Amino acid sequence: MPRQDKRHQIMQAAEKLFTTRRFHEITTDDVAEAAGVGKGTIYRYFRDKDDLFFQTATSGLDELCDLLRRKVPGESPFAEQLLSACVHITQFFDRRRQLFRMVQTEDGRMSLCKGDLHDRWMQRRKTLIAALSAIMAKGIAEGQLRDDLPGEVLANVLLGMLRTRARDLADGPERFRRYELVVDLFCRGAGRPRLRNGQGNGPAPRAGRRRPLTKPSATAGRSGAGASAARR
Repeated sequence: MPRQDKRHQIMQAAEKLFTTRRFHEITTDDVAEAAGVGKGTIYRYFRDKDDLFFQTATSGLDELCDLLRRKVPGESPFAEQLLSACVHITQFFDRRRQLFRMVQTEDGRMSLCKGDLHDRWMQRRKTLIAALSAIMAKGIAEGQLRDDLPGEVLANVLLGMLRTRARDLADGPERFRRYELVVDLFCRGAGRPRLRNGQGNGPAPRAGRRRPLTKPSATAGRSGAGASAARR
């Protein structure tokens, strides 16, 4: 078997184990048995169990970032890019639920530990943030996002909202899980819209220059993704 295929075989086995049992409960012997290889073979590709865990998790992040670069239309209006990014990020993790739980677990573990593994994890995570920050920069330039926050901060907020949608609202009504709702909450907040006569629950706070969102295309994604991201 080619070297790359053997490495992929080990990582696939590790992913299944890491997402069904706790990290400290799994040994390299368990991974070797699940992958159908000798224990020594694992150390040809990975330094130790931590390195195997790290490479398995970040391989998914790399794949997702590449997906965003290839699939999110670079010349499209900001609202369409944002909606498309939300769809692709969510659908990617929907297809790989095991990896999603693994990344969530590892993200929490990495926040509690220090050293080389923590630094490597944070550096790779920044790759996803950077991919989203490019979209945020477009929204800021178009005056549709507040300009007093860096794109990296906005990207982290969006990822948090998508995690909530996928994890905490997984069993909720579909209307609360629509991508358009995520985009609308992200861009406009949860405050009540002002009435046409100017009355309502007080004026909305102003921060940065904002213009009405551009209507995305009808092919942006599922759950009615062709509806206007600006719908109130």
